[in-house]
Amino acid sequence: MKLKFLHLALFALLPSCIMAQKKQFTLDDLLPGGKTYYQNSVPENKYLTWWGNECVMLEVDRCYVIDKKTGKESKSMFNLDDINAILKNAGKKTVSSLLYTSFPYEDKSYAMVERSNGTKYLVSFADEKKIIWTSEAGKDNEDWNSTSRNLAYTDNHNLYVQDADGKTIQVSKDGNNDIRYGESVHRDEFGIFKGTFWSPKGNLLAFYRMDQSMVSTYPQVNVTPKGTDSRCAQLVPDKYPMAGETSHKVTVGVFDIATKKTIYLDAGDPTDRYFTNVSWAPDEKTIYMIELNRDQTDGELVEYDAKTGKKIRTLFAEHDDKYFEPCAPIQFLPWDSSKFIYLSRRDGYNHIYLYNTDGKLLKQLTKGEWEVFDIIGFNKSTKSVIYSSNEASPIQKNICTVGMNGKHSVIGNSTGWHSAKLSNSGEYILDYYSSPTIARNIDVCSTKTLKSSNIFSAKDKWENFNAPKIQLGTIKAADGKTDLYYRLVLPTDFDPNKKYPAVVYVYGGPHAHNIDASIHYGVRGWDIYMAQKGYVMFCLDNRGSEHRGKDFEQATFRNLGVEEMKDQLKGVEYLKSLPYVDSSRLGVHGWSFGGYMTTSLMTTYPDVFKCGVAGGPVIDWKYYEVMYGERYMDTPQTNPEGYKKTSLLNKAGNLKGRLLVIYGGNDPTCVPQHTLTFMRACIDAGTYPDLFTYPGDGHNMFGHDRIHLHEVITRYFEDHLK
Repeated sequence: MKLKFLHLALFALLPSCIMAQKKQFTLDDLLPGGKTYYQNSVPENKYLTWWGNECVMLEVDRCYVIDKKTGKESKSMFNLDDINAILKNAGKKTVSSLLYTSFPYEDKSYAMVERSNGTKYLVSFADEKKIIWTSEAGKDNEDWNSTSRNLAYTDNHNLYVQDADGKTIQVSKDGNNDIRYGESVHRDEFGIFKGTFWSPKGNLLAFYRMDQSMVSTYPQVNVTPKGTDSRCAQLVPDKYPMAGETSHKVTVGVFDIATKKTIYLDAGDPTDRYFTNVSWAPDEKTIYMIELNRDQTDGELVEYDAKTGKKIRTLFAEHDDKYFEPCAPIQFLPWDSSKFIYLSRRDGYNHIYLYNTDGKLLKQLTKGEWEVFDIIGFNKSTKSVIYSSNEASPIQKNICTVGMNGKHSVIGNSTGWHSAKLSNSGEYILDYYSSPTIARNIDVCSTKTLKSSNIFSAKDKWENFNAPKIQLGTIKAADGKTDLYYRLVLPTDFDPNKKYPAVVYVYGGPHAHNIDASIHYGVRGWDIYMAQKGYVMFCLDNRGSEHRGKDFEQATFRNLGVEEMKDQLKGVEYLKSLPYVDSSRLGVHGWSFGGYMTTSLMTTYPDVFKCGVAGGPVIDWKYYEVMYGERYMDTPQTNPEGYKKTSLLNKAGNLKGRLLVIYGGNDPTCVPQHTLTFMRACIDAGTYPDLFTYPGDGHNMFGHDRIHLHEVITRYFEDHLK
């Protein structure tokens, strides 16, 4: 059953005498990086984990088992002094906290504890009271296999393995800025977030080798070099393959710990191909990966011999006329090594499919006009898959289970936005969730009975502040039929008889959303700050954003920004219909894709917005990277009209309102070339945007810089919109 939140007020209006007693927000209260952010915005949390099916409470100075129904302590395990005594006895430095402890083995009294510098110790805390395994700090891209206790890591782009006895094995020797081993490739697209993949027992290590020597070098500049007497700025070159240009070449190696030898999968010429979603067969004899063409329209699941690297067969292929984007590897059923599950959008929505190792489709396990987000794991005893989805509502995320017969159910509480930690056996989950009226709950849920027990609830810290009303609703997209969700934040101490300026916050791109059924409907802290200053804040998830199905996302194909802007203007129409919105004082702000949308709205529809702030914007898609850019736009060579139509360099002369463009001086994602070429185009066209830069920062600002950034944004709207 879909939940409806149309025009529901999150906060009831309180008497003015009570409201006056409540505190006012500062940016430090509302934004990550703020001095009082955790104190005044982040709901209290409990650190919990699993040791087999035992639920363990982690505190700074002790760890103990809790009752899964009451949350009360049931068994003491150890305290900080116990662990540090073991470390001191072995001549090791002590740890200062147990909050990040984990328990890799359900049948052993071993705890993995970590020092603040990244050093890790596997400690036997019961009978032996000794250190079992150690990894010293300073290793990049660590990947540990709990069965073999072999650790893969990288150093200066070379790959190493530390075996269970602590001996270091160098896997590669020619790593450098051009040749990289064991690191994420294809610019983290296709669900890739690392570059090493242990076989189940940790005897073999698959890894990426990326050759980017042929890729154009982007000349990033360090204007504040440290550790040198030179006054001159230094070049910090970055390999950046732009759309339509030469991309890097990736191969997949397999290192055998026993023989100390490496073989490479015989996948053929890697030019203009993507190798993604690497996975292992349970018996470690074969390895699988999904291979895509550069056009990202065709993919194959291919099986290789892990000893020889020879191709065994292609299990199946997928095609999409627009783009095919696999983001999850296959996963074998723990109770049947002849079958695996696979996520696909072949029917228009992301769902779970069951295959056998001959490549035969056995069953589509989930189905409907909703999406599976990810696979969390398995319950072996019930032979079911645990996953997250938005079946209950497009703006919800729930934890669910599905059996091999296709019967699926929501686990535990059915409202809000959930994330889960699965116990070793898959019989229980720790369910962390919030809803528009729940700051944070933690439940223990049975994945068999679906029942839950609440073990912790946090209060909303905004209760101490004079917080504004937040409303949620839907409007129709520009296609006249698709429902789009919006969030509206009214000014603090709202008076319906007044006229207020309004700011549209926009992102709008794929793989992201702004509105969901989490606490405060996912509102950004800056929106609350601006509402406190007397602005109506509006946000709309347009077509092209995530979790609404393939047609919803692909509506923007080859013309990024065009349909998205049409939808955003429907949001503007709704804003203008509100009697308390001053339609002559509309602003717009966004970052990254939202920076592109902001600049595009200001130059495509120059009479709509009086003021805008664009952060880290894409300006011309031909300056963006290959994998993302070509997926949604094809290449500049094959889609010249699309690139021309969406380039903001061609619209610089249309700018009428006040526009501030902000960028990180060393942005590796939307490189500075975007912003600087737009400034040049505006100069040539005789228009006058403003410019602000954060030297040394990347695509986003963190810490104090984030607070400073939002003060800059706020002042700009105060100066030109209020």
